[in-house]
Amino acid sequence: MLTTFNKIGTVVVIHKELTLKYLAIMKSFRRHSTTVNAGSMADIAFLLLIFFLVTTTISADKGILRKLPNDCPPNVDCTLDIEKRNVLKIIINDQQEIMVEDDVVELNAIKKMITAFVDNNGSDNCDYCKGTQSAENSDHPKNAVISLSHDALTKYELFIAVQDEITKAYYDLRERYAKQTFNKTPEQLTKAELENVKKAYPFIVSEVMVKRNY
Repeated sequence: MLTTFNKIGTVVVIHKELTLKYLAIMKSFRRHSTTVNAGSMADIAFLLLIFFLVTTTISADKGILRKLPNDCPPNVDCTLDIEKRNVLKIIINDQQEIMVEDDVVELNAIKKMITAFVDNNGSDNCDYCKGTQSAENSDHPKNAVISLSHDALTKYELFIAVQDEITKAYYDLRERYAKQTFNKTPEQLTKAELENVKKAYPFIVSEVMVKRNY
């Protein structure tokens, strides 16, 4: 044990053994730097990767199944003059409004309007049509054209929803024709019968090119 005096004369007692132990500990800390065992970090990262792959839901973009027309042969005029009554114009503007022949309509009204337009039988020569023969709608299902246009700011979900309503209208008309002509559901039709149904109500949709203002 050592006895010393500080500057103000106070006696300080220092135990020699404790001092030596303290110095040894301090030397040990200085000799060995602090490190982190990273041996298991790779395993943890791998487990986290598996967890997120299993629990994360990856959304898939929805598309539209459409058969595109063939290319127009060179030096051939593929344009066709269509009577105004045989074209039903559907426009989706930048305000997310659906307009049919300049009238704003609700989404759930499109299917009924398309059915009435296509099945109108304005020329009175369609023996399977059930329309009212309105002077404002198409002459024949084979002449009926749906003209669909949208703005560059139209929401994708709304555009898909309108396409779905058009498809539903044609599906119902074809289903009725299959039942009326072959007494079958569309799923029971043979390939030849299915082609007959498609010819009775051909799916003719014209999509107008979007104009962008930059």
